[in-house]
Amino acid sequence: MPLLERLQSLVSDLETRCGSGFQEVTGDAAGDVDRALAGADADVSDFVDKLKASLLQNPEPVFAILRRVKPILMAKDVAVVTRFDDVQEVLSRDDVFRVTYGTKMEIVTGGNNFFLGMQNSPDYERDVAHMRSVMRREDVASIIVPFIARTAAELVAASGGNLDVVTLSRTVPARVVATYFGCPPPSDQELADWGTVLFQYLFTDLNNDPAVDSAAREAAGKTRAWLDQTIAGRKAHPTGSDDVLDRCLALQQAGLPGMDDLGIRNNLLGLLVGAIPTTSKCCAQALDQLLNRPAELVAAQQAARAGDDALVARYVFEALRFNPNNPGVFRIAAEDYTVARGTLRAATIPKGASVVAATQSAMFDDAKVDQPNEFRIDRPPYVYMHWGYGLHTCFGQYINAIQIPGILKPVLAASSLQRAPGDAGKLQHAGPFPSSLKVTFGAQSGTATA
Repeated sequence: MPLLERLQSLVSDLETRCGSGFQEVTGDAAGDVDRALAGADADVSDFVDKLKASLLQNPEPVFAILRRVKPILMAKDVAVVTRFDDVQEVLSRDDVFRVTYGTKMEIVTGGNNFFLGMQNSPDYERDVAHMRSVMRREDVASIIVPFIARTAAELVAASGGNLDVVTLSRTVPARVVATYFGCPPPSDQELADWGTVLFQYLFTDLNNDPAVDSAAREAAGKTRAWLDQTIAGRKAHPTGSDDVLDRCLALQQAGLPGMDDLGIRNNLLGLLVGAIPTTSKCCAQALDQLLNRPAELVAAQQAARAGDDALVARYVFEALRFNPNNPGVFRIAAEDYTVARGTLRAATIPKGASVVAATQSAMFDDAKVDQPNEFRIDRPPYVYMHWGYGLHTCFGQYINAIQIPGILKPVLAASSLQRAPGDAGKLQHAGPFPSSLKVTFGAQSGTATA
């Protein structure tokens, strides 16, 4: 890309002047960097726009250079923050760097915000506490793990050795919604389509594309109607099921505030938006990375065949680090704020600026991550920022931590796993989400399905 070429030329010049071991630009060289970036305004702006839309494939080479020459980049009223410590600082200061999707969340729900779009407040704490009480950590091992293992294995076996990983990874979480949440959709595909459109609208469409807006409003209306009907039907005909919806209705009967039908529907809607598209994207992109690495693929397959779920997860999430769900998390500065104050890279982000806290870049920052360009499964958990950081860390992180490798486990366990021939075997996208990744394989090697 043009920007990468410009940055590489800039770094080459700086290495000549400052030595190849320089890690941070200071003095007169810092001014030269600013002037060079100003001269590349169109290229920088294009890079930032693609980051905002999450359509940029493999931004890490640009991030790698920015971490050295301009760790906090300002362009088009957007700040791109690339160092590990600075990304965490931005995401931990939720009072200053606020979520961007509250207004859109109100459109999706038809009038009310959902806690993912809220600042820290009594309503936020109330709603989060309610949903944590109905989506219990112990459910992961007792309910979700065996369900995902069984469902994924059945779908993989039924594929006859010709599988679209994107279809698999959309179908399994849709069925989790039907069973664990207690909200059977009209069809797996329809629910996945609704969630994908709404996720794009809420979290990646920062340029407010009218086509995305129109599609999201239609999907939101259908999703609300489905959930309203589901809640009403359950109240009219109780099932006694110990699922999320039944637990929500129990809180309603106990008179807890915020758990009327509308509150339950909005909380479920907000959670369901993120339940399917991100899971599918992570599964497809992680497997794609493993398919690019024959030695690591073989090791991951051995772990899957041995039934070592923890080891499978380590391979999957290290693979995902090389092409994560999103390049970063987006925020809006509520006031002027200096990031990395007291360091040579300190920069003041002005009030009203959009901020990209580049979590992908953070996971490759060699100041915190040992040998970041190597594929290693011995990394400490703090390295991985797949779920974000701070107040708005992914609510479903404990489910996703087992769901993503759980979906891929029976695929990895199969013999002769390889990409399908031609373009079908390449990871393909529709907008910011994978649309297809087809693989072929022989018989599965008899892993336990829990």
